[in-house]
Amino acid sequence: MNYKHLHYFWAAAKAGGIVRAGEQLHITPQTLSAQIKLLEESLGCQLFRKTGRNVELTTEGRTALVYADQIFALGAELEAAVGSKRGEARTLNFRVGIADAVPKAIAYRLLEPALGIEEQVHLICHEGHFRDLLGQLSVHRLDLVIANEPMGRQTSVKAFNHPLGTTGMAFFAAPVLRRELQGSFPACLDGMPMLMQGSASAMRQRLDVWLAEQSLRPQLIGEFDDAALLKAFGGEGRGVFMSPAVLEDETCSQYGVEVIGRAPELEEEFFAISVERRITHPCVAAITRAARGHFLRGG
Repeated sequence: MNYKHLHYFWAAAKAGGIVRAGEQLHITPQTLSAQIKLLEESLGCQLFRKTGRNVELTTEGRTALVYADQIFALGAELEAAVGSKRGEARTLNFRVGIADAVPKAIAYRLLEPALGIEEQVHLICHEGHFRDLLGQLSVHRLDLVIANEPMGRQTSVKAFNHPLGTTGMAFFAAPVLRRELQGSFPACLDGMPMLMQGSASAMRQRLDVWLAEQSLRPQLIGEFDDAALLKAFGGEGRGVFMSPAVLEDETCSQYGVEVIGRAPELEEEFFAISVERRITHPCVAAITRAARGHFLRGG
């Protein structure tokens, strides 16, 4: 058996399709399909069947997936057990995906406990879209995904959400803009220029609802997927902006802005997502233990 072909089949089964697996493995769907076809020929059976524009596992494919899971899990254990040189301290590789909507300062706070365990840790961080990171997690290219939203039930990835904590939100403005605010918070936001998170983010949707409930209509100046870019514009006085309250000190110091008010009811929640229901990875255990002890609630 060609185990490279088996790995391609495994990746496609975990990703839920040829196209998505090709994106995760950085190869074309045509190449991936051809490699899986060779595996089917060597096994003498069909592993996938077409259902409209998608594919699904056959009975033989489901059986093959069970064995592939075991094979590649054993391979990871082998690498961990004998990967270090004789006489050297064992280094634990910890591969983490950070959803691009998670502020970098919060990602650091969450990951820092992993570097304090007894074993020597080699931390490997990847940033990307939440859905893409879940695909990487499903084929064991990542040990953990840090996100500001839970994995939904509609996702085909077999993984588990581990809540880490929440933080309320604070509103900031550069001193030159704050002098123009009239009235108390939050009424002072009405009609003022505002910089907001991108429309696809969960927090932006909660912000829109909150503004409507407060009967506030700020002037939307810009929308940003990148939180650092949003704050950079805010620091130049281009508009009021919102950021996690737990990062107030860092935000004010780095961007020269001031807190104009807080909205604890606007909560952002953070999750560790792993393929383990019961956490055994020492780095993941350290992260969840520290987060539950004294995490984010602030402001």
